[in-house]
Amino acid sequence: MISLLTFRKKKPALAIEPVPSAFPVLREAEIAAAFAGQRTAGDFYDSFRVSPSRVLFGLLDVAGRRAQNQGILAKAQKVFREVGSQLLAPEEANETDAMTELCLRMNRAIMEAAGGVHSSPAFAGCYNEDLGIVCYFNSGHTPALVRDGEGVSELGATGLPLGLFALAPVEARLIVMEPGAVLALVSRGVVEAEYKREEFGLARVEATLKNSQRTPAREICRSILDDVQRFACAQPLQDDITALALVRAGAS
Repeated sequence: MISLLTFRKKKPALAIEPVPSAFPVLREAEIAAAFAGQRTAGDFYDSFRVSPSRVLFGLLDVAGRRAQNQGILAKAQKVFREVGSQLLAPEEANETDAMTELCLRMNRAIMEAAGGVHSSPAFAGCYNEDLGIVCYFNSGHTPALVRDGEGVSELGATGLPLGLFALAPVEARLIVMEPGAVLALVSRGVVEAEYKREEFGLARVEATLKNSQRTPAREICRSILDDVQRFACAQPLQDDITALALVRAGAS
């Protein structure tokens, strides 16, 4: 049985709008993100270096409007940066254990900031430059897509969205990024963008990824967002749309 903790409802405090870090420069790889919209929803992305060989990145989607959720976003970002750095900075750190603990700590921070239950799907990964490996958790978020020599595969949910249960099961997984591989991550607003009652869907993101051979990370992100806006025929989007891409350089 999953236990629930009791949280007191807090009076909303004035919160500073969370700002993503300047994305780090990687060795034989690159990472970038892009967004479109009015920044009214709960999307938030970030990436930063935690050690000489590790880079942490993530995309969080806090339910509700941004104006009401800035306190939750700010607390989640603080824990993501501070705890992520503490857990993954040591050279001997076990990445699977560290990402599992980070997921647990972010979950609790979101529930504390919200004063209770507040659905917050999240995807976070740690890229190891020395090994070309990503250790990740997907807490109820849109699947990430990985394109390599075998095709395109999905990194589906490894657990429930953050902010729902204090002691929800958590799992972190590993994936090898072979030379030339691309990992693309999009927000819910991308796959749920609609035109004439049809959603853009994850399959169209996959198609864009397949057509982005030898493309820089930032251009992949822009291509995805441009395709969404063309699909919607330039109509105002109902939600913010965000894309993040990690590209490992091809073999020389």
